[in-house]
Formats: sequence, C-alpha cells, structure tokens
Amino acid sequence: MPSPVRLGFVGIGGRGSYHLDAALGIEGVEVPALCEIQDDRLQRARAWVEESGRPTPRLYGRGETDFERMCAEEDLDCVICATSWRWHTPVCLAANASDKHAVSEVPIVLTVDEAWQLVESYEKTGRWSALALENRLIDNDGSMFMAVLHMMRQGVLGDLIHAECGYVHDLREVKFPGGTEPWRLQHSIDRNGNLYPDHPLNRAMAALDVNHGDRFEHLVSMSARSGVLNEYAAETLGKDHPLATQAMALGDANVTLIRTAQGRMITLHFDTNAPHPRGFLRYQGTRGVFFSSRGMGPPRIYLDGVSPEGHRWESAEPYLEKYRHPLVAAYDPPPRPSLRGHGSGSMKTPLTWHLLVEALRAGREPFFDVYDSVTSSAVSPLTERSVATGSRPVEVPDFTRGRWKTRAPIQFG
Repeated sequence: MPSPVRLGFVGIGGRGSYHLDAALGIEGVEVPALCEIQDDRLQRARAWVEESGRPTPRLYGRGETDFERMCAEEDLDCVICATSWRWHTPVCLAANASDKHAVSEVPIVLTVDEAWQLVESYEKTGRWSALALENRLIDNDGSMFMAVLHMMRQGVLGDLIHAECGYVHDLREVKFPGGTEPWRLQHSIDRNGNLYPDHPLNRAMAALDVNHGDRFEHLVSMSARSGVLNEYAAETLGKDHPLATQAMALGDANVTLIRTAQGRMITLHFDTNAPHPRGFLRYQGTRGVFFSSRGMGPPRIYLDGVSPEGHRWESAEPYLEKYRHPLVAAYDPPPRPSLRGHGSGSMKTPLTWHLLVEALRAGREPFFDVYDSVTSSAVSPLTERSVATGSRPVEVPDFTRGRWKTRAPIQFG
C-alpha cells in the first residue's frame, strides 16, 4: 500500500469540488478535514468523502477565517485552497505557519507584498506554497504543450526568442449576475491590467526557463478603453440597470510585453470582455515557430530548411506524436467515474494530481515551486502599476534572490 497523504481542503465550490473528486480517486490519499463557508457545499463534500469509503472528515464552516482553526488543529501534509482570490495567500500562510505545505488555485498572490510573504514563509519554515494543480503546463489529457516543451528542449525550434500567449476567453456571461463566476466582475470594476496571467505564463516560463537560467527583468503593459461590459449589461439586463453605466476600470483588452535578462520576450494578452473564440499560443525560435489556436484547425509548425514549402505552415501533428513527452506516454491510470466539479468530464485522474501526491510522498517540492508560482502571479499587480503610470516600464522583482542563475530547468518527477 502506498504511504498515506493527508489533505485538507479549503473552498469546495466548482474548482474545489473538482480537486476533491480528483484526490478521492488516488489510492492512499486521506481527507481528514474540509473547510467551506457554504454549508450545502460542505455537506456535499462530506458525502463524497464518505462515499469513497474514507472516514467522515471533520468540518470547518464557522466563517471566512475558519481555515486558520483547521490548519492549527489538523494533522495534514498539505492544504488545498480553492477559495475566492483574496483568500489564497492567507490560506497558504496559515498552512505554512502550522507546518503544512499549501497548494492554491490561481492567482496565488494579488500583490507583490504577498509574493514576498510566501517566499519568506517558505525560507523560514521549509513549507512551500505552489500552483501545483491549476497549472496549464500539464492538462488533464497529458497536454499538447508537454510535447512542444519536449520538442523545444530537443532543439527543434532552436533557441526560443519570443513567446506570444494569453488568457483570451470571452467571460461576459459568467461575470454578470446569474453567471457561474460573478465575483470576477468586481475585479473588472476595480482593477486595470493583466488580471489572469498564470495559465499562459505557466507554459511560457517553462519554455523560456524563467527562474531556471533566465528571469523576468521588466515589463510594460497597456490597456484599451473600457465599454464592452457596459454594452453587454445594457443588452442583457436593460439600459436602466446600474451595471449598464457602472464605471469599469478594466480595459476591454490588455497587452503586456515582458523582457527577460537573457533578451527573450513574451507578448502576454488578456481579453475576457470582447466576443471571440478561445486563445492561442505561438513560440518563435531561431530555427522555427510553433502556433496553435482553438477552433482554427490543427496546430501548425514551420521549421527553417525542414518544412516542405518555404514560408508556409505545415501540420504540427506528426511532430507532436514524434516528440510526445515520456512522462505523458508513460502515464496510464485506471479508468474512473467522470470527474465532478468545474473542469469535469475526464475519466482518469489528472496527471497534475498524480505528480502532486508523488511529490508529497517523496518529500520533494512540486515541479512549479514557490518561486515560479509567485513570479507568475505577481505579474498581475506589476501590470496594473505599468498601466496606471502611462505604460511605463516596471521592474520585476527577483524572487529567487539570484538563484535563477544556477537553478536547473523544470523537471516533473
């Protein structure tokens, strides 16, 4: 039998219930405690744990900060946080202070000060906090990007010089009253910048070896004017609805340029207000380029002197099969009932969950560690600072304190 891994869950809504269900499908995972402010969610989660054949967990639901009591009282290896954004750092810090590791949904921090708090907590306690689950380096199906990363590390694209990516996702429907994530709207009202950098940056940071031989040096960020959300409110809620005239700080599109110490560049898009299909990614190297976009056919590639037609795309699918990542190729978990919660539908345990549990069992840090995690999320408040100052350059702190120069590239096991 595998050694037990004891997990406590804080926040068991859409994503939290998904993570709980994923964890319950892994042999040896124990769930002694659950924390949630909505009692119906707490009782549903309790029932799921009992249905899995595990002992009834202790419940914590006395208010927004009852996670502090859970962290102090429970004997846990790791705390899984899937609350609303403002509680991510406090939950992680409470876990660390009680000798526990923490895993958070994105973003793990909302401010640069919070980023330093998590770094200092780790360096003081030895307990880490990381974006080890909500991480698009590895998708539920094993990830196309893992093949692209393997391809890049084999030198197929040459030296990577530019990554273009972003969170481009029409979220108007879910932001407004009656939607599944209305809490997003308040961020649109209050903030202006790139508010959701982590999904695309998880991949770009690995591709460019950020914090692992290179680092973010500075960025500039620019937002368009705001107006689409008001138009949408007027059309769906009526012209007299307060949201039809509510001032929205967030521009309808944001583009951020990030330059690294080694002279590489990322173009990072953020667009959740305008009508459009889902996003895209493009990785440009000195020997070729890879491009993929949902709804625009198969991924494409062009390799200088290799592709059959000069200056014309070819299908990337043969390359993705040839360079399938060994970790993905070897991962073959047993089938299970379809996962429930936000992100549901998969009939197998997500690879990210397998890697997290194995890391906890082995006493090692997750592949995307505390330094990577805070660097990724801290880009958001730094873009707000740039936008607010007329798109002036903003320096990106070196959260590794110089260790980026000698840290090996990201490894997965």
